[in-house]
Amino acid sequence: MPKINGNFENNIFRITIMKIKSMLILALITFFSSTFNSTAQKKFPKREIRAVWVATVYNIDWPSHFGLPVEEQKRELIEMLEQHKKNGMNAIVYQVRPACDAMYDSKLEPWAKWITGVQGKAPDPYYDPLEMMVEECHKRNMELHAWFNPFRAVSGYENKTLDSSHIAVRHPELIITYGENKLLNPGLPETRAYVSSVIADVVRRYDIDAVHMDDYFYPYKIEGEIFADHEAFDSFPGNFSDEEIDDWRRNNVDLAIQQIQDSIKALKPWVRFGISPMGVWRNRSQDPRGSDTQTNQTCYDDLYADILKWVMNGWFDYVTPQAYRQIGYEIADHKKIAEWWNANSYGMNLYMGHGTHRLDKNSDSREWQSSKEIIRQVKLARSLPNISGNFYFSSKVFMKDPVDINKTLQEKIYPYPALIPLNPAIPGNKPEPPQSLEVLTDHDNYKLKWKHAAKPGTYFVVYRFKGKVKGKLDDPTNICTITNFMEYELKKQSFCRIRKCKYVVTSVSRTHHESEPSEIVKIKY
Repeated sequence: MPKINGNFENNIFRITIMKIKSMLILALITFFSSTFNSTAQKKFPKREIRAVWVATVYNIDWPSHFGLPVEEQKRELIEMLEQHKKNGMNAIVYQVRPACDAMYDSKLEPWAKWITGVQGKAPDPYYDPLEMMVEECHKRNMELHAWFNPFRAVSGYENKTLDSSHIAVRHPELIITYGENKLLNPGLPETRAYVSSVIADVVRRYDIDAVHMDDYFYPYKIEGEIFADHEAFDSFPGNFSDEEIDDWRRNNVDLAIQQIQDSIKALKPWVRFGISPMGVWRNRSQDPRGSDTQTNQTCYDDLYADILKWVMNGWFDYVTPQAYRQIGYEIADHKKIAEWWNANSYGMNLYMGHGTHRLDKNSDSREWQSSKEIIRQVKLARSLPNISGNFYFSSKVFMKDPVDINKTLQEKIYPYPALIPLNPAIPGNKPEPPQSLEVLTDHDNYKLKWKHAAKPGTYFVVYRFKGKVKGKLDDPTNICTITNFMEYELKKQSFCRIRKCKYVVTSVSRTHHESEPSEIVKIKY
């Protein structure tokens, strides 16, 4: 038997060791990749609303100033939406009605001053900002929530020249002057009918995804000034005595909320109604059911908005309390407010409102000098089981980016896309899955294409897998894109150079119900 060469034996030994090392490395890669995906799945929810308020009153966010040429307005709008999409946002809350005026083409109220500089004057050349906002948001697969101020009629009335079609000119009997503002009187049935008609008009004519209101119902109280609604109380007291005028006021807002919800659902049942109240319903010192806060005004006692009652009765579809202070703020601690709402959501979709407008490197509060506070607040929201998203006030913060908040969102908070949460108040069924999924290739270029009898509002989720498909649809790290197109340009990933990639596509209805996955296609780059 011939003697085996020693060098040959050594080579075999080295090759064996290299194979073992390779197997160990692959095992470790698989382990850590699996661990990463599992951790990411908990850290980054697959369903989560991520919204930005776009305020138009006083040109807070858009357009940057009134009288801006139309092409500049449009350019700003596109740049703004592109930034928010890049940041991972999936919803825009656009202020369409700052104060009984319209940031859209309304036949009921005059054009807002904040577009042309003159109330009642349309953009020239003409375009409809709301129509454009809806179209551009949907093109980027972002929702559009139309934000209304229900009762504010004129903001800063002493400096305003009102158009002859304005409600304060046409029906001064509906108006109460209070502080620097004029307001519609919530105690009059005509007011509630008028507000409902304005909102219904927008729901009927525009493909919006939700109606949204913030915290302005009855006005914030001004010390020493009386809100002169006693004549309305005398005319429409209902079953309330003179000593119960505060309860009467709360009932007026109750009636308005119910009427608005009924108007929306009668037209388009899938359009959601969301409210973003002041974060504090009542302080615990005022009511044992209240939050551990010490604010000097509350929803219930000062704005006459019994938001907790509305939540319990399901009179609207989602609630976004404004908790604009930092965690640990003594009077209104963001953490305490979030925890209180988490315990008092009663099954309603709950999102948190964040005060990103406070971000400033020169802020007096150290917490707002960097984006770390927002990271803390989002982590807190994700740790509470009944909170499923975040709203940020307001858009211009992200355009100015004072403390690298955009980088924080893109890399640490929203590195993966997310679907809008299902809403228990909105019925819906799973749509049919996409059909005929195929891969088109041209040299090194690859494209997924599929077919679907898509109904209005349908969109699609493309998933990529490097391992077994089963059980991975809940993992957001597997989402390549969320799109309303029926094709997707494939981008090479590092793991695809080693093994085959598998793709599936699902369809999602406008109520955000997701289909079963399509058939699997495999690609080897």
